[in-house]
Amino acid sequence: MAKASPAKKPPSKSEVMKAIAQATELKPKQVAAVFDALTGEIKKALSARGPGVFAIPGLVKIIKRKKPAQPAIKGWRNPFTGEIQDKPAQPAKTKVAVRPLKALKAMA
Repeated sequence: MAKASPAKKPPSKSEVMKAIAQATELKPKQVAAVFDALTGEIKKALSARGPGVFAIPGLVKIIKRKKPAQPAIKGWRNPFTGEIQDKPAQPAKTKVAVRPLKALKAMA
């Protein structure tokens, strides 16, 4: 019986930065600056004044969604235990969804 190979570890942040720097012939500090700029653009797009959507072309679409407040429910039945209990109210919240685009789906 053959042994199962150990699971591969995902690349670390520094490994990703080095790989991109080698592929693009840029310095690692320049690659880090590009990632910082991208982070800033995503933050602007998802802020209260932004459109709430940011797309990295060919990879992902980041969407901000507002989930309304949920009222409290008395006599709610827990679907896991079957126990009758009171469900507390939930405040309104903002969720961030990351959807893969067609090109990313084709890579997997």
